[in-house]
Amino acid sequence: MQSGVFLTVPPVVHLDSAIELAMERITFAHLVHFMKSRKESLTAAKSTVEAAQNLGTKTGKPFESNIHHHDRSELNGTTQKLVMYVGQVAKDILKWPRPSSPPVVKLEKRVMAEFGMPSTHAMAATAISCTLLISTMDRYQYPFVLGLVMAVAFSTMVCLSRLYTGMHTVLDVLGGVLITALLIVLTYPAWTLIDCLDSASPLFLVGIIIVPFILCYNYPVSEYYSPTRADTTTIMAAGTGMIVGLWINHFFQLVSKPTEPLPVIQNIPPLITNKLVLSLTKFTVGIVLILLVRQLVQNLSLQVLFSWFKVVTRNKEARRRLEIEVPYKFVTYTSVGICATTFVPMLHKSLGLL
Repeated sequence: MQSGVFLTVPPVVHLDSAIELAMERITFAHLVHFMKSRKESLTAAKSTVEAAQNLGTKTGKPFESNIHHHDRSELNGTTQKLVMYVGQVAKDILKWPRPSSPPVVKLEKRVMAEFGMPSTHAMAATAISCTLLISTMDRYQYPFVLGLVMAVAFSTMVCLSRLYTGMHTVLDVLGGVLITALLIVLTYPAWTLIDCLDSASPLFLVGIIIVPFILCYNYPVSEYYSPTRADTTTIMAAGTGMIVGLWINHFFQLVSKPTEPLPVIQNIPPLITNKLVLSLTKFTVGIVLILLVRQLVQNLSLQVLFSWFKVVTRNKEARRRLEIEVPYKFVTYTSVGICATTFVPMLHKSLGLL
């Protein structure tokens, strides 16, 4: 059998020149320089704040820093939702086929009906690793080069896995990585604005729910059914639920605020046996609750929709209809996101796991 690594360039559209230009402008060296400059600035800011605090202690005039750290979970969720939606929609607009089999041996069957360009797995891996690196390097003290290497390694392994399974060409993977890099660069100036949004505003909550639902309901129509629309709705709904859950935590003050301001940079706590056992226990409790909520909400939403549209229960084809698939997926996985960010921590607290 031949390897799944197979380079195909569709004859209709050529991206060689665009990719070369993008790679010239977004180079690894520029990325390293940008990240290092940002971390050096934050370290210098920390030193300045500490010096001012020491001076205030000596003079009897306390120094109050206006440096605030917001919860970056909403920011990361919003960025990843945007990246995944753009990638999924691009597939059904470009309609580039996956690698031919033979000669490529495909190891996955479920997503064979989807198109190939760009690789959304590559986009997700790149988005997760990059946003995690950018949002943690000013909060935790770790070697920047190590963080960058780990981010690149994670993204690279996911990209190579898509080639190995025969589901994407090299061009699909490169396209996904470059599109994600472009989106992060374009949206980065707005990160501070998103980070500082008034999460207690009801308008914020309405917009965060309605906009993703409209985008999913108006997903590009395909000539034949593929799981792309359902997967997109699942991704968007889970991200929406996570943000809604965080909004609920802030609005109802379910999360206790620290009694003292957090330092600009924190040391990463060491991993010890007790913490590992505690983490596994919390994960088990949380995943059980999430699965129960998912099953309950899915069954309930399907029953309501089947009754509303007068459809026979357990009709597989009916579940694929736009007016049924998008609402039940969106409600189900929004509930999952809310459960993961609100009810799971509440359960952990009641069980004494926090």
